[in-house]
Amino acid sequence: MAELPGPFLCGALLGLLCLSGLAVEVKVPTEPLSTPLGKTAELTCTYSTSVGDSFALEWSFVQPGKPISESHPILYFTNGQLYPTGSKSKRVSLLQNPPTVGVATLKLTDVHPSDTGTYLCQVNNPPDFYTNGLGLINLTVLVPPSNPLCSQSGQTSVGGSTALRCSSSEGAPKPVYNWVRLGSFPTPSPGSMVQDEVSGQLILTNLSLTSSGTYRCVATNQMGSASCELTLSVTEPSEGRVAGALIGVLLVVLLLSVAAFCLIRFHKERGKKPKETYGGSDLREDAMAPGISEHTSMRADSSKGFLERPSSASTVTTTKSKLPMIV
Repeated sequence: MAELPGPFLCGALLGLLCLSGLAVEVKVPTEPLSTPLGKTAELTCTYSTSVGDSFALEWSFVQPGKPISESHPILYFTNGQLYPTGSKSKRVSLLQNPPTVGVATLKLTDVHPSDTGTYLCQVNNPPDFYTNGLGLINLTVLVPPSNPLCSQSGQTSVGGSTALRCSSSEGAPKPVYNWVRLGSFPTPSPGSMVQDEVSGQLILTNLSLTSSGTYRCVATNQMGSASCELTLSVTEPSEGRVAGALIGVLLVVLLLSVAAFCLIRFHKERGKKPKETYGGSDLREDAMAPGISEHTSMRADSSKGFLERPSSASTVTTTKSKLPMIV
């Protein structure tokens, strides 16, 4: 008997399994799903298998940009019981309960912006053969743009360039931005205006006095729009030079005032220094003792080597003469 090729055997075996109803097949929409904020989302999931006592259904969720391996369960059905779990447990349910007739559609009420992501519908029914037991659905919660913030940077004098920016912190899908000029003034020529609808930036070059005015940015998506306004004032270059010169003069005056104050303070501090005087306890080499005149001072005789002490009026004493007694 000739041996059959391997691929032929595998194909035949798969066909027998499908005919016998032992294959698990999960089907979900191929297009992404979008639901407005606060509404109810229905995530359609159907399957085909021979439901038995081991049948199990699991719905799980993974945030945008993360791998499927980081998904976490939000609902179980096993042993005939339904088990919502996680932060969405109070808002999730099944369209048909029990989901034993081929319909495993999930209902999610009052959708939040944080509900945007990928949902996994997985059917497990051993010992059925698994051809495709997992389906993925991408859900986007539609959110209108929040009020954008307008800002400006750059040189606003004649001949200069400036950038006007606009951004909304919320909005799904991401809003597009459009700048318009208010009033009866003409819109800047296309050659001097470059607008980016994705980033919300408007660049104005070769400014003139007629570029002054109020500009409005409108953020729009399929859920609505919001706007902010900004006033641009273009000045003559000479005004900038005058302002710079005035600031320079003020700085010079300030520096001169500080220098004058320091000089006056220095002279005052110098005038307060005490003069060199002799105190009452200081003795000078040529000072006279009290009560002694120059004539009664002691003189040194350099030739004789001794001191000569003249008589002084203060030291002269008188003696009484003794008279003989006559008897």
